[in-house]
Amino acid sequence: MRILHTMLRVGDLDKSLDFYTRVLGMQLLRRKDYPEGKFTLAFVGYGPEDTHPALELTHNWDTSKYELGNAYGHIALGVKDIHGTCDTIRKAGGKVVREPGPMKHGTTVIAFVEDPDGYRVELIQQDT
Repeated sequence: MRILHTMLRVGDLDKSLDFYTRVLGMQLLRRKDYPEGKFTLAFVGYGPEDTHPALELTHNWDTSKYELGNAYGHIALGVKDIHGTCDTIRKAGGKVVREPGPMKHGTTVIAFVEDPDGYRVELIQQDT
């Protein structure tokens, strides 16, 4: 078994696609409209779905905003240069909500950014 994808409901698909592709550097893997159901599915990721997990961005045409609730945590991405990555994200219009630094009660260097819907994305410094 392996993780195939994680689904997020998004209010503005174009803004979300811009964030995940332009700001975070993912690729749009596939996109399909479902007119009878009034929704669109767009899959983004860092490689082909047969070998890499993806994010499924679900846009229900009649919903522009969702309540995130208090059960959702975050998506995590490994990065080689966390400071440079945060600078790049900020310059691209992304929102860094926690600057790079050691995690609470640990030494791993992390940062957090937020997508257009308020979903948190954790960046984790990886030395390898």
